[in-house]
Amino acid sequence: MNPDQSQSFEIVVREDFSDVTFLLEVRHPMLARAAKAGQFVIVMEHEHGERIPLTIADFDRDAGTVTLVIQAVGKTTREMQKNCLAGTTLYAVVGPMGIPSHIGGKKKVVCVGGGLGVAPIYPQARAWKESGAYVIGVLGFRNRGLVFWEDKFRACCDELIVCTDDGSAGIKGLVTEGIAQAIAKHGDIEELVAIGPPVMMKGCAEATRAHKIRTMVSLNPVMVDGTGMCGGCRVKIGESVKFACVDGPDFDGHLVDFDDLMARLTRYRVAEKEAVERWQASCRMPGKEELVSETAGAIDDRPSTDG
Repeated sequence: MNPDQSQSFEIVVREDFSDVTFLLEVRHPMLARAAKAGQFVIVMEHEHGERIPLTIADFDRDAGTVTLVIQAVGKTTREMQKNCLAGTTLYAVVGPMGIPSHIGGKKKVVCVGGGLGVAPIYPQARAWKESGAYVIGVLGFRNRGLVFWEDKFRACCDELIVCTDDGSAGIKGLVTEGIAQAIAKHGDIEELVAIGPPVMMKGCAEATRAHKIRTMVSLNPVMVDGTGMCGGCRVKIGESVKFACVDGPDFDGHLVDFDDLMARLTRYRVAEKEAVERWQASCRMPGKEELVSETAGAIDDRPSTDG
């Protein structure tokens, strides 16, 4: 897609959750009508910008808007954090992409989100509730100051377990502690859905394996075109190789080769570090932090509580 300026997409709401995490609500009526839980978009901030995949965090069909929650960890997302304000526009928003999550047919489910993964798990929790399921939400954050959307989850979850590293909100510990609590209380959980960094999703899959609870995870590997042509988003699922953009992003967590996924996510860190340093120098941004790759960082830099 290569729209001219008249086809750009207005940012109607900008909200900051922390110094690195921010929300953009974008006007895109066609996308809002078509979007379903589990799908993602590919965004370009400007004509010469990088294409980055972002899971849809919310959509409002009546308002004609979609919501994206972004963590500024690499050059492009830091640039977006600086430039994307209410009233500005995005050059391109392509989607919805990916296979929608299969919702329905289960009476009791657990929806787990960690750090930035809390945002895209919300449409899943809402959709499961609308399907008639009993929904248990498990959310993980580093501390109380990073908690967001708790009210939105309480509105669609029958039970909500908040986990924090330091115990400043909810229970102290990782999301796996919340999962264990839910399993101990409910012996009839039929499915668990998890979104977050690979180490967190791997932990979720191991937490449910012995209980034989179906566990679905949403993968966000390095992605370029979003059509299955580049092969960048290939993932190992059991004995098969799949492409997250067209075969996913949801996969059986008990079959995902998480070690291979995490190794692939580190391959572009040097290049991204150099890109951020050049950008920082050009805009005279003070200070240097530990930098990670744009796509890998969007997953790996989520709070460590998620595992």
